[in-house]
Amino acid sequence: MSDEVLVRADGRVGYITLNRPEAKNAITVELSHGLAAGVRELEPEVDVLVVRGAGGTFCAGGDVAQLDALRAKGRVDLATMFTAFRDARAAIAQAEVPVVAVVEGHAVAGGFELACSCDIVLAAESATFADIHSRFGQIPGGGGTQLLSRLVGRARASALVLTGDALTARQAQEWGLVYEVAEDVDAALASLIKRLSRGSRAARAQSKRLLRGGLELPLDDALDLELEAVLDHILGDAGAAAVDAFSNRKDSA
Repeated sequence: MSDEVLVRADGRVGYITLNRPEAKNAITVELSHGLAAGVRELEPEVDVLVVRGAGGTFCAGGDVAQLDALRAKGRVDLATMFTAFRDARAAIAQAEVPVVAVVEGHAVAGGFELACSCDIVLAAESATFADIHSRFGQIPGGGGTQLLSRLVGRARASALVLTGDALTARQAQEWGLVYEVAEDVDAALASLIKRLSRGSRAARAQSKRLLRGGLELPLDDALDLELEAVLDHILGDAGAAAVDAFSNRKDSA
């Protein structure tokens, strides 16, 4: 495991910390490898994964010094920066548990793409989100041109990517990129973890798979995928307990 990523479990919650505070947690090949490994190591043992940046900043994007060094070596070496980050994003997508990004300070460029790759984003009031690649004559390389339009639609994605404009935490929430904005992110995180830990881990895993997989399919095909998953679940080992729990529920938030 890379020292650039800290990994720990506290009971059934896994914590992954991007640990380059002196560089505002800028993404290197090593950090991406550490993030992917941390997700895959913790995921089987926990119910929730939390990704956070050290030092009060989530992530300031790719490490420019490493990018330039890899660029000097040629196309194959340069590609490793982007493929390693893509693998980290894939690990988050494939994890059976919810992955929560806790964003404080800046989530820009690759850091913005990383936040958008997580299942749920919890942001501090002062957090800022932006894809700043265009400001410096660059092209997003961490999924931004493909992922963002699926989250907020083509028009908004085009505006963010092509202008490099920044969003406040509240604006990002209004656009659907952030689930919750809080003054006290630790208290909000504790409450969110409690809510995410209720019920069946297997059911949450299936719901996450359907939410992500359905985006890639026509609606009718996605609905067929959901139907098969629901039937499998209810007819499976957990089905009776799930139906009983729902029948005897006390409606509450």
